[in-house]
Amino acid sequence: MTKIKFCGLTRPEDIEAANRLQPDYVGFVFAQKSRRHVSPEQAATLKYMLRDDIRAVGVFVDQEPEWIARLLSAGVIDLAQLHGTEDAEYICRLRKMTDKPIIQAFRIGSAEDVRAAEQSPADYILLDSGAGTGNVFDWTLLCGIRRRYFLAGGLAPENVRKAIRTLHPFAVDVSSGIESKKVKDREKMTAFAAAVRKEGTP
Repeated sequence: MTKIKFCGLTRPEDIEAANRLQPDYVGFVFAQKSRRHVSPEQAATLKYMLRDDIRAVGVFVDQEPEWIARLLSAGVIDLAQLHGTEDAEYICRLRKMTDKPIIQAFRIGSAEDVRAAEQSPADYILLDSGAGTGNVFDWTLLCGIRRRYFLAGGLAPENVRKAIRTLHPFAVDVSSGIESKKVKDREKMTAFAAAVRKEGTP
């Protein structure tokens, strides 16, 4: 079964919906330029409300690894997702401070981008069209990929079944595709989770 990640949760009602729908992951965005940004204090409150079997991912853009490690150590998040220009050296530094899993995000626009993603030393890779643009990239670029990945970029209840059927990703990551008027929409979250699980049913 393809795993589900709801990203960019900011409100208690988002967590309530997630607890009911039981995705595998939820994402808290710590990048300050994002409209979905949450503070460590907000994230800690939301994490406290979250079911124990749903893992919280912190999304970061070129932020200090020491700060990320502190959030992981404190249990505010369970995984770190690097969405900036972080390189192998950065990941090595972070690994010295934590044994928690690391996801490295890549913007996919060419076969070269896919090859770079496959070489990542992170535990997981995430493939996207950009930094939260909400656009779909050319999925044919992934036909030969040999590594499990999170698929992001323009996913929504209407197209996620096709994505799973075509690409068989390890996980699907959605944010804007489950929003209405720039906030999470419970009905869209429900429809997305149902679509993923229907595709995974024999």
